[in-house]
Parts: sequence; structure tokens; C-alpha cells
Amino acid sequence: MEIEKDKLSHFWNLTSNECLTLTQSNRNGLSEEEAKKRLLQFGENKLSSKKETTAIGLFFSQFKSPIVLLLLFAAGLSVIVQDSVDAIIILGIVFLSGLLCFWQEKGAMNAVRKLLAMVQIRVSVMRNSSIREIPSEEVVPGDILKLSAGDMIPADCILLESKDLFVNEATLTGETFPIEKFIETISKNSSLSQRTNSLWMGTHVSQRRSDCTCNPNWKKNRIWKNIRKIKTTSHGNRI
Repeated sequence: MEIEKDKLSHFWNLTSNECLTLTQSNRNGLSEEEAKKRLLQFGENKLSSKKETTAIGLFFSQFKSPIVLLLLFAAGLSVIVQDSVDAIIILGIVFLSGLLCFWQEKGAMNAVRKLLAMVQIRVSVMRNSSIREIPSEEVVPGDILKLSAGDMIPADCILLESKDLFVNEATLTGETFPIEKFIETISKNSSLSQRTNSLWMGTHVSQRRSDCTCNPNWKKNRIWKNIRKIKTTSHGNRI
């Protein structure tokens, strides 16, 4: 099963039927067998900006701040001038500080991981011509989503059916008021706010219900592009 990703990179410029054809789907949804194949092919529907840090990597990352490097430099100078007592004291302080920060960060990471496991977002999809609830991570390209007021949109997608649908896109556009969505074909070069036939991952349905089909470009979705633009900041001083 090959989905033509290039043609779907501007899916708002296509009709809903063209999107269904390109994703090899239909309005009755995918079969469970086909959904499993696509989950293996495309991977889970989730954002992951980087690989999870190992315990060893996390520990050594505690010694990268400028102040720690200065202290290590000072310890090195103490060794050179044969002031071993000062060197041992400085290295002891740096090690204990790094160990404490590592312990705190490791605990925080474990707590966040447990919370995320508890708060799992589920979505309604069509599978084998019937509605099923599945974790948002198991949504695959070509899935038919059944969205209603209050639902978070789990993936970039195009509308199939809609009436008086409003979506809150403040997380992407900063727009205060919900945007009304329509079934239409939009220009390929239109701005994000003009793509009124599309729904975006991470936004929320404010009013009414709709059906839509998912775009397969997980790593090119709108929220992923925004995350990649954000510059990461340093952890700050450890001491």
C-alpha cells in the first residue's frame, strides 16, 4: 500500500474525494487489518522532537552549564599549581550538585511520563463501517474521524462532511475567535487562516460535528513545523 505523500502535501488544494482516493480510503473507514498495516508503516501518530535521553546522558548533561565548566577549569588550575585540597573541594561540590540536579530531573521526567500515560486522548474513527474509539496515537492516514464539540483534532485532515462547524485555532494562529470551516477547495498558496476546508492537529472543535480524513504527512504537519521553529533554551546554571 503506497500513499502518494507528495500530492497530499497541499491537501487543502484537493477535493475530499481526491484525498480519499490518494489515501486509498473511503467514507466507511478502513478495515482493522488495513489500519494495523498502516500503523506499522507510518508509525504512531504522535510528536517526538527528539529521542528520549538515557540516564547516563541526563547525568552528564548536568555538567554543561558555563558556571560548572568554569569550576572545572578552576579545579584544573588548582591541580596544576599543586593545590590538591582546593581541587578536591571544587570537584566534590560540582559532583554533588550535578548528582542532585540529575536526581530531581529524573524524578520529574518519570512523573511526567506517568501523567501522560494516565491522561490518554481517545478519538472516534470509522473502522469496518462502524464507529470505534481508539487512542489518538493509533490514528493512521486515511482514517475517517468523527469529531464533535470539545474534541481535540488528533491529526491534520480535510473535511468530508460539515455544517456550521467552528474550530478554535488559537494555538496555531493566535486568532481569538473560532474559525468556521467549509467543504471547498482552497488555493495551494493560501495562508493557514485561509485554509477553511482543513483541520489541524492540536486544535479543538468548538461547535457542531464533522467527518474528516487524515493527511499522512505526520512529520510535516502544522504543529510539528511550529515546534521545529522554537529554539531550545539551556537548562540554566546548576549551581
